[in-house]
Amino acid sequence: CPEPRSGQCPWGLCLTRKDPVAGELCCYWESGWVLCFFVACANFSKESCEDCLRNISCLWCSTKETCLDYPVSSLLPSSSLCPLADTRWAACWINLEALVIAISVIVGILLLSVTICCCYCCYCRKRARRLDDDEDRLTRQREERRMQSLQRKHERKKQHDEIRKKYGLLQDSDHPYSRLEND
Repeated sequence: CPEPRSGQCPWGLCLTRKDPVAGELCCYWESGWVLCFFVACANFSKESCEDCLRNISCLWCSTKETCLDYPVSSLLPSSSLCPLADTRWAACWINLEALVIAISVIVGILLLSVTICCCYCCYCRKRARRLDDDEDRLTRQREERRMQSLQRKHERKKQHDEIRKKYGLLQDSDHPYSRLEND
């Protein structure tokens, strides 16, 4: 709360609550009674920027050295009210234009980071899924080749047995005795 001045409550203890719409609520204690009122931003004109910006609903125009109510109906104050480069809000050391640019850059970087992370995660999942699919496909192909190899081996053995049988080199299991040949 500002120090009591003429036209304001000239009493002792000041309790403050900041309200973003109505302004700064000042309450003074006087002999068992609490007197409260809202301090308008215009009351801080021609004072310092720090005094004005203690109330979050106020903005400071450095060219006019006036404290104005922040136009809550629009996102940014109009240039007819005060140019953005000369407008201070929330901190006296940075103008509103630089604050808007800084916040926009930070939000842009965060959105870009989140987008990149999401794309990377989706790519990794697809790649992992693709690797699993590739591994399954390779396992199936390996099994098919093994089966084909066994089938070819069986067919070769069958052909070799037929050739051995044709030339009498195969021992029949039906004939346990074989002919002995002398050298």
